[in-house]
Amino acid sequence: MFIIAIVTVLIGMVTLYFYNQNQFKKAELAYPPNGDFIEVDGIKLHYLSKGNGKPVVFLHGGVLSSEDFSDVIELAAQEGYKAIAFDRPGYGHSERPTNEKVTPITQAKLIHKALKKLNITDPIILVGHSWSGTMIMSYALQFPNDVEGLVTLGGAMYKEGYPAENGDALSELVTTPILGDLIMNTLLATPLGKSMGKETTKATFSPETPPAGYEEKLLALWGRPTQFKANREDTLAFPITSKQISSRYKEIEVPTIIVVGENDPFGTIKMAERLQKDLPNSKMVRLPNVGHMIPENHPEKVLDAIELLTVMK
Repeated sequence: MFIIAIVTVLIGMVTLYFYNQNQFKKAELAYPPNGDFIEVDGIKLHYLSKGNGKPVVFLHGGVLSSEDFSDVIELAAQEGYKAIAFDRPGYGHSERPTNEKVTPITQAKLIHKALKKLNITDPIILVGHSWSGTMIMSYALQFPNDVEGLVTLGGAMYKEGYPAENGDALSELVTTPILGDLIMNTLLATPLGKSMGKETTKATFSPETPPAGYEEKLLALWGRPTQFKANREDTLAFPITSKQISSRYKEIEVPTIIVVGENDPFGTIKMAERLQKDLPNSKMVRLPNVGHMIPENHPEKVLDAIELLTVMK
């Protein structure tokens, strides 16, 4: 009887696995790429681009993709910028390296190489939301001559105060070889996985509300095993990298605008205040009645921050 029970469970898991693969594929097809691709080091990166002029590069946080900046891109192009937003490695429609540990440092290197292949030779304005706060700091430290200015939006720049600064049990489980893949490929498409996606959307936008259709897109893309795993790997990589490089932030000399919502629930106000003290050429902007998802809910505030950089030069 025991053997029969084990076989029954295995058959059920295999059936669920193949059913879920079909569901993941359908979800992905519902939100096809609407930008272009460029290959760097054998990795295909998806990006959105519009406009001509001074290049501004937008990097999203830990949840969705370059489309978090869709409205910002439109506004930036109208104001005479060449706006480029990447799906970070493993998110949206971008591939993720499998032959090395992926960190904010390695992702910055990939984006830098991608920009060179796109013939972006002028120094860029670099805008990073949430998790990408540390990523753009890393970029500026690695390629100081290629950066003209920085903008952080609800940015996370330090290990201290990061929600997973002392580790994250779910991320550890999901990134465990074999077991993690099994869990993701059998549970993410179930009501449990969808419930987690809904809660993630609510928490990320709190106390504001997401735009129409955002939750559905998150469930379709963030809920895929590949992107979910990338997100959990990034969660674990963040505190290590931020601890490693934050002592060097004072070396960054380019003008920096540090934007934070006064109602942001993720402790980014303290990080913003700390970054302002660390950066000799920075200005902090506090947005009243604004939460964490500044690019989605307040795209005009992103353009205001970019324009402030010109005043600081």
